[in-house]
Amino acid sequence: LRCFTPPAILGLGTGTTIDIFIEELAPIAQRIKGAVPSSEQTRKALIAAGIPVIPFEEADSIPVYIDSADEANHYLHLIKGGGGALTQEKVLADASKKFVCIINEEKLVRRLGQHPVPIEVLPMARSYIARHITHLGGRPIWRENFITDNGNPILDVYDLSLDEPVSMEKRINDISGVVGVGIFALRRADVLLVGKDDQVDVLT
Repeated sequence: LRCFTPPAILGLGTGTTIDIFIEELAPIAQRIKGAVPSSEQTRKALIAAGIPVIPFEEADSIPVYIDSADEANHYLHLIKGGGGALTQEKVLADASKKFVCIINEEKLVRRLGQHPVPIEVLPMARSYIARHITHLGGRPIWRENFITDNGNPILDVYDLSLDEPVSMEKRINDISGVVGVGIFALRRADVLLVGKDDQVDVLT
């Protein structure tokens, strides 16, 4: 990253991969005008690295959004939200001109669905949404003792068929009370960086 030329403003996701990325940005912090964080965790990491934090509502545009994923396929569809910031991450991804996703090779799969799909829900609608998800073939589990930065619970959905991730994302979005779903297919990554032992594969 010493030779990395960052855009004026970066959007940054949440998770251990992004925490490491921010640490690597610290030596060139003076070259970065600011970064828009997707969570309180990322905001704190940016402050620790000396990178100015820009609230989303104050960012005129986000040239590049950088994040990781729990799973990705070769179509650059993703499952995200293991860290619980899926809704904010989706907003930043939608608002960005380019979405770059960084994963290791174990997370690149032929078919999405080995990792549970997180769904952020309104508290009053948790059981209602869980019933709908069951009718879609999924097995929803409440993520206990966890509340998102938005003050909402998360359902982690196992055994959901994701042969058509775009269609499933739309169906879940249409359930009243769903705040955000961790399927990123309508807004997939533009670039997928797959880290291996001795190289990085670039998928576009």
